[in-house]
Amino acid sequence: MEHIMAKYLLLKHYRGAPAPVNDVPMDKWTPEEVTAHIQYMNDFASRLEKSGEFVDGQALAPEGTWVSYDGPGRPPATDGPFAETKDLIAGWMIIDVDSYERA
Repeated sequence: MEHIMAKYLLLKHYRGAPAPVNDVPMDKWTPEEVTAHIQYMNDFASRLEKSGEFVDGQALAPEGTWVSYDGPGRPPATDGPFAETKDLIAGWMIIDVDSYERA
């Protein structure tokens, strides 16, 4: 029987990192810092594409809206008391790697 490895969803955020890593919200970055960061992420995705591990990824715009629909007359379902991600998640990337350690 063939063993199929799970894909991993990497969520990208700009808040909550230790202060020495990132203590300035992205909307306060200089244009040069934004450009350098976007280049870094493009380079990161390119390395994953070359290794065959990249599946997909997208950046998210701050003005986006989340919509949930569970059918007529049914309230949206949530799976617990978790933090909202509207102000946290800046993008995502799906990778397909050989192990948890690699992810």
